[in-house]
Amino acid sequence: MNKADLVDKVAKQTDLTKVQSEQVIDAALEVIAKAVAKGDEVKLVGFGTFSRTVRKSRAGRNPKTGTKLVIPAAKVPKFKAGKDFRDLCR
Repeated sequence: MNKADLVDKVAKQTDLTKVQSEQVIDAALEVIAKAVAKGDEVKLVGFGTFSRTVRKSRAGRNPKTGTKLVIPAAKVPKFKAGKDFRDLCR
């Protein structure tokens, strides 16, 4: 499913227009992304939790040349599925 498919399904379920549905989806995703980027957790009970975690620096290797390098630490987004969502996927 891509974004257009999601917009269609949300529009049908909510009796909103496709334009309104797309605006709602875009706004929700933007709010989640900004909160996680700021370091906050976004918990949607039953669906899951969006958070930010720190990946430690680690040793790596350039596959083209074989030279060793250090991959720096990075802050990355993380998603943990909620119980209801996990059960639905089983």
